[in-house]
Amino acid sequence: MANEHPRTEGKTEDWDPAFAELDQWDTATALQNLHASQMAAVAAVGPALPELTKAVDAAAGRLRRGGRLIYAGAGTSARIAVQDGAELLPTFGWPAARVAFVVAGGEEALLRPVENAEDGHQAARDRVTELGVGANDVMIAVAASGETPFTISALRAAGAVGALTIGVASNARSTILNEADHAITLQTGAEPVSGSTRMKAGTAQKVALNLLSTMIMVRMGRVYRGRMVDMIATNDKLRKRAVRMVAALDDCSEAEAAKALEAAGGDLKAAVLVRHGHDVTAAKALLAKHDGNLRAAIAELESR
Repeated sequence: MANEHPRTEGKTEDWDPAFAELDQWDTATALQNLHASQMAAVAAVGPALPELTKAVDAAAGRLRRGGRLIYAGAGTSARIAVQDGAELLPTFGWPAARVAFVVAGGEEALLRPVENAEDGHQAARDRVTELGVGANDVMIAVAASGETPFTISALRAAGAVGALTIGVASNARSTILNEADHAITLQTGAEPVSGSTRMKAGTAQKVALNLLSTMIMVRMGRVYRGRMVDMIATNDKLRKRAVRMVAALDDCSEAEAAKALEAAGGDLKAAVLVRHGHDVTAAKALLAKHDGNLRAAIAELESR
């Protein structure tokens, strides 16, 4: 029988009796139930939107002062967090030097479990010290249970030096949520496979981090008219996409857009300003004046 009401109450470690016969269901029924549980996980992000809003605005404020985004976690949570952070450079042109990771067990743990790594209080503190975390930095600490010792220690160490801390967890009133400056509560409840937080909790984490980092990049001026105008064009497909974006934003031909991009050294935002009649030096100076915000730069041009 299909489970029409996946549980979202309780803790991630709880057992969901609705899935007790999962291994007995036919494949179609099992997938229907698992799909419903995934949809419930996505819906669980909705109540967190008000706190996500506050976290985005607070993080953008720190980053405008030169801070970094620092992701912390262990196990599945770390892998999801690292994926989110790693995509900021190719998608938004966010400098690699302004993203860092505090991962239990280090890079090796991203591919295979490292014994006792999530219990490493001192390892977390040492990594925060090694990174030189400071008051302009933003730490996003992710843990399904909200009680992972490594991640708690990382969050505490970052908070102690004045960094903005954002906690993402699925168990309400957990330590990470209680101690973070901004608590992103994703109440996904018991998992279809008991304790397997790669399922509902992981899905909700991925959605929440997508929303958080994308809106931070929007607030940092790295999106204009729904386009990723700081994209790093590292292959032919992306170079062609950059040409199409300039052509669309300036309402010019692709040949004209390509010429402007070449003149701007591949800088998409500068190319748009070149199409507005600026030389490259003036275009880049205008962007710098407006902290890289293309909309603000164009607004100044149009007001002259």
